[in-house]
Amino acid sequence: MAKISAALVKELRDRTDLGIMDCKRALEESDGDIEIAIENLRKSSGMKAAKKAGRIAADGLVGVSVSETRSVLVEVNCETDFAARDDNFVAFVDRVVSLIDDAGNSDIQALLDNGLEAEREALVQKIGENVSVRRAEVLDGAASSYIHNGKIGVLVQLSEANDDLGKDVAMHVAAADPQPRYVSSDDVPEDVIMKEKEIFVAQAAESGKPPEIVEKMVGGRVKKFLAEVSLVDQPFIKNPDQKVGALLKESGGSVTRFVRFQVGEGIEKEEIDFADEVKNQLKDSDDDKDK
Repeated sequence: MAKISAALVKELRDRTDLGIMDCKRALEESDGDIEIAIENLRKSSGMKAAKKAGRIAADGLVGVSVSETRSVLVEVNCETDFAARDDNFVAFVDRVVSLIDDAGNSDIQALLDNGLEAEREALVQKIGENVSVRRAEVLDGAASSYIHNGKIGVLVQLSEANDDLGKDVAMHVAAADPQPRYVSSDDVPEDVIMKEKEIFVAQAAESGKPPEIVEKMVGGRVKKFLAEVSLVDQPFIKNPDQKVGALLKESGGSVTRFVRFQVGEGIEKEEIDFADEVKNQLKDSDDDKDK
């Protein structure tokens, strides 16, 4: 067996960003051939990525890119905030944004099939966590953007270009509670309204009030629901005495479209006992040593 020098281990570590022991083991298995070691590690990366793929990735970052011709918003997930701040993960998010922008569409699977999956697997090996390119949205033309701590990202397109107004509206969309889901009440699909109405009717019927009173109660609740989910009907976050629609009217513009991503929304996080988590990490480490 060839002697594995510290310099060779350092070179492999510089090229792969893996730990010293992983690099030393890979070089020993390849009899000191660094290229074979890298090839073997890449194969190992695929196995490790597959093993970690079942773990829930509900943290991560949103990424954004805006130009005159195209605006992009993406969400990439990992398992912890610690990994989300890793330089390798941040660079991968930027890479995904760039690829989506170049493609001009939000077909993530096509990107994965054309090389991104190998990059994802390599990142899984580097940071030791599952990584998922969850979703992307592409808007034709320029948009105003706002990102809050890397966890909430918003794109807003206005009928007339206005950077300050667009930024304010994007900030509102990011911070508003309840979250706006449509530009105006006219955009709310009829089936969504009917579903909410059915719920309100059932709730009001339990009150035991006369039918005419129940009807008024339901009407009021539907009106409130529409105001809550419609962007233009919401009180502006920076001036609650003014609605977003009034703010837009003052500026002679309107919102044509908006998109909001919040990291991990809709993902059911797994509750893991700390002791079990330590056991699982030790098991993963032992499994890797056996390979």
